[in-house]
Amino acid sequence: MNPRSLIDDFAGAEKIYLNNASVSLLPTVSIKAMTDFLVTYNRAGPDSMYADSYVAGNLRSTRKVISEMIGCRPEEIALTQSTTDGINMVASGIKLPPHSNIILRGAAHEHHANYYPWLNLSKRAGIKSLEIDDNGFFDMRQLKSAIDSNTRLVALSHALYNTGAILPIQEVGEILGKENIPFFVDAAQTVGCAGSFDVGALGCNFMSFNGSKWLCGPMGTGLFYCRRDSGSLLEPTQIGYESAMIYDGDQLAFKDAPDRFQAGFRNYVGMVGLEASARYLLEHGLQNIRRRIIVLADQLRDGLAEIPGVTLYGPAEQERRTSIVSFTVAGHSPKQIVERMEMRGIVLAERESLDKKMVRASPHLFNTEDDIQAVIRAIRDL
Repeated sequence: MNPRSLIDDFAGAEKIYLNNASVSLLPTVSIKAMTDFLVTYNRAGPDSMYADSYVAGNLRSTRKVISEMIGCRPEEIALTQSTTDGINMVASGIKLPPHSNIILRGAAHEHHANYYPWLNLSKRAGIKSLEIDDNGFFDMRQLKSAIDSNTRLVALSHALYNTGAILPIQEVGEILGKENIPFFVDAAQTVGCAGSFDVGALGCNFMSFNGSKWLCGPMGTGLFYCRRDSGSLLEPTQIGYESAMIYDGDQLAFKDAPDRFQAGFRNYVGMVGLEASARYLLEHGLQNIRRRIIVLADQLRDGLAEIPGVTLYGPAEQERRTSIVSFTVAGHSPKQIVERMEMRGIVLAERESLDKKMVRASPHLFNTEDDIQAVIRAIRDL
């Protein structure tokens, strides 16, 4: 993989863009795919028989490439508009008998999208929150002791948006599988950047992620994985012509997955762009991307560590983190740093870990060693 040859593949790469853990750049091939789709769709007449068939074929193709990427059946993938969509499908749809409890990690240390929906469940279920260390990891023994006969769900992030820590999800999945406890995983920070992906190996029943972070897709695209044997655990939270049907005159029934989770129209053009982006990443190889961006992250960590006043956050070991690099600089607020960097054409982000504000950098496949060195120099010049 030659990063310099990739720069021209991404619109807007004239800036040093290091905020891919939030929203990534779109490859030009994806922009073209969306433009071509809109032209064809418009010429066909949006509400025509050909257009209906054209849209359906594109959505099937998107679902197929995503299922190939994460290692599941196409019918186990529902098309959504965000990670939050999928989280709410589980949080609002999970069947909870009286006295139920669910287990989370670190409470407010989680991304809001993977905390607020579960917190809202406190009206119907008890919430247990696992204690965490500075990087966001928890003790597996505490998880085992928190599980009881009333535990109806465990919800965890695969990797953390603030420290980049990759949690031991597969080990959790093995524990919960033996106890027959449903398991939800927020994979927004791993699909597309953590290497080859096998959702079956994670042992989760449900997983949600979006298209606009590491998958380099457009905003308003997301994916919800529901394991084939787990659909009955959820009551769909929306209903419409696309997700349900009438039989015996006035009886209502939900369709089979994934349709049961897809009431209403989808973001058709966004899904076309997402498919193009996913294929682009697969062509370059998810493992190749992982190796490349970890090299960049290590270079950034090493360079920042040499600057007086810099404190790094997140695990030092490569295998325990994504390419996210979070840090603070003594005497400078993260907000001020982000603003000053953007004035120099460097896009970073301000994030938080509990009550600690920090600067977050998140390199992706189109970033280069020159980008990293420019960031290091800019931080040194503060």
